[in-house]
Amino acid sequence: MVLNFAHRGSVTEAPENTVSAMEKALEHGVQAIELDVQLTKDHELIVIHDHHLRRFNKRAKRLVNQYTLAEIRRIDVGSYFSRAFTKERLATLTELLNVIPEDILINIEIKNAPIIYEGIEKILLDTLQAERRMNNVMISSFDHVSLQYVQKEAPTIPLGLLFEHRIIRPWEYAKSSGLDVCSIHPKKTHVDKQFVEGCHQDGYKVFPFTVNDIETYEQFIQWGVDGVFSNNPAIFSQT
Repeated sequence: MVLNFAHRGSVTEAPENTVSAMEKALEHGVQAIELDVQLTKDHELIVIHDHHLRRFNKRAKRLVNQYTLAEIRRIDVGSYFSRAFTKERLATLTELLNVIPEDILINIEIKNAPIIYEGIEKILLDTLQAERRMNNVMISSFDHVSLQYVQKEAPTIPLGLLFEHRIIRPWEYAKSSGLDVCSIHPKKTHVDKQFVEGCHQDGYKVFPFTVNDIETYEQFIQWGVDGVFSNNPAIFSQT
């Protein structure tokens, strides 16, 4: 079965990584959703991709970890997208877990680079435990040390290995890393048929990011990818 992830929710219809974006994705019947977590100054898990808020509100000058959750709650992150979302605010992970049904697979990416959030892995696992959402989640990161911590403390949670750059035979790196990786998540520009075959031979699924055009998606499916991360509802609503 091909499994396509709504990348940060439905970002063409609502501000990314917000409650509205997740709700829009769910309206399309999506089977999987990807979202990003970081820590606020007071160590609350907030769902956001960038390490700053300037892309969503030019008046927000500080980094995510320089705001408390209460301060972030006062920042409008919806108006940049549309006046219809003027009241939109960033959501905590707990809030989104209460929006996304348990039968939807959630890929939670720990945004631990270039800023390192000490203790974010424990806070994430504690949150999932408290919300009884240890099942049907996947944790991924470009920070493979973060994945090492997750594997030690929660070995039943599937891990996704993210790669920013091209490397030689990443499936061999995955095998030698000591990580019990379920899937490899490469940039779409790094993927070809040999890449997919190499990963599959060593037992890894392949989920490229971010695949938004149908032509590329269809080519990837022919090569045997197991799914993609996409901003396009025509893609992420397919299974």
